[in-house]
Amino acid sequence: MFASKNFFLAGALALPVTPNVDFLVIAGGASGGSSNSTPGGGSGAGGYRTSVGTSGGGGGAESKVTVTGGSSYTVTVGAGGALPSSGAQGVNGSNSVFATITSTGGGGGGGDNARDGVAGGSGGGGSFTSAGGAGTANQGYAGGTATSSTNQQSAGGGGAGAVGGSGGGVNGGDGGAGVASSITGSSVTRAGGGGGSILNNGVVGAGGSGGGGAGGVASGSGGNGDVNTGSGGGGHGAGGGGVSGTGGSGIVIIRYADTYADIASIGAGLTYSGPVTSGGYKIYSFTAGTDSVTF
Repeated sequence: MFASKNFFLAGALALPVTPNVDFLVIAGGASGGSSNSTPGGGSGAGGYRTSVGTSGGGGGAESKVTVTGGSSYTVTVGAGGALPSSGAQGVNGSNSVFATITSTGGGGGGGDNARDGVAGGSGGGGSFTSAGGAGTANQGYAGGTATSSTNQQSAGGGGAGAVGGSGGGVNGGDGGAGVASSITGSSVTRAGGGGGSILNNGVVGAGGSGGGGAGGVASGSGGNGDVNTGSGGGGHGAGGGGVSGTGGSGIVIIRYADTYADIASIGAGLTYSGPVTSGGYKIYSFTAGTDSVTF
């Protein structure tokens, strides 16, 4: 891509620069629910939108974004949800953005003070006998609904590829699975939900594939969602000590035909790598921050 609005081919007329850009935009995952006496729910993954392959929540590939040379577009990489206050629901992740594409931050897991999971890109899992939070259409799935009647377990958060598990008896629900993307040329799974925690005996919920954190047991901490996957953190095991898992930060990946020049400028507020040239594309991966890019 070029800073000017025209480029030249030898012996040809000037052509307008309006390249079509593929994208993968994943928001930050949420943190798991905090516990005093009721196991905290696993949290939801960040919303997952892409023009290459399958979007989250069972959505298909979206249309590419058409950009114009000389124009600037916003890129924002959503942060993962931070630790909640004691007994509270998990903290939602932050949105990620590329141009007109916005993915919604994941929903926090249920806690003691409010046991339902929170809605988000993918929803957080419920605690005790409470419901999971809703996912966002074509971005992610709902969190699981906890089924225990004796304060024994909580449900897993939703992932980009599946609803969070409900668990049962004394076992926590697993986090929903993530979704694989080959936008970089290699298949990588991201945006798994966080696992539900348990009171004491039993099996904690596993983190969903793609980087979800496992649930905690007794006074143990939930696992953190993996960085730059948008995955959810695991729920806080019931009782004092330990904390819930924090959400994994999101990521924005774009690619376009390698017949175009490199991006003209990238704002200092963004952390990124690229361009990497592979399979006929130039690929940029943005891993933190917010600023503008100019084609």
